[in-house]
Amino acid sequence: MKIAVLRVRGIRKVDPKIRKTFELLRLQKPNHCVLVDDSPQTLGMLSIVKDYVTYGPVDEETISALLYKRGRKGAALLRSILKEEQIKEAAKSIFAGKKTVDYVNPVFRLNPPSKGHKNIKANYPEGSLGKRESMSILLRKMM
Repeated sequence: MKIAVLRVRGIRKVDPKIRKTFELLRLQKPNHCVLVDDSPQTLGMLSIVKDYVTYGPVDEETISALLYKRGRKGAALLRSILKEEQIKEAAKSIFAGKKTVDYVNPVFRLNPPSKGHKNIKANYPEGSLGKRESMSILLRKMM
């Protein structure tokens, strides 16, 4: 299963351990998103940066939409290089467990969500941080 990790907050006055974890996750700026595997190591990293990111499982349709609208290979958009059927096949294989790097750049640069984040200092039900049941709704607002 894939987990989408979205950086919500900036990096001002952050502990060096958290800064290094962001480097390892490839989350350099707010509104950047990566797809990671559901492994114990990744969940440990997410517990370190939980006060700066939001994360949750993502479905295959959202991965396909993310690849089509925001996917890049090098400097070119993925939709200008590949056909829509090829992008859907790539989304299936990424959802099945292949690495994102094999098909597209690992970091997706997204827009801020329409109507904004709820609160960037509170956890999920009241705010935007922490674990969610599903990331699909938020990612669709940001594409």
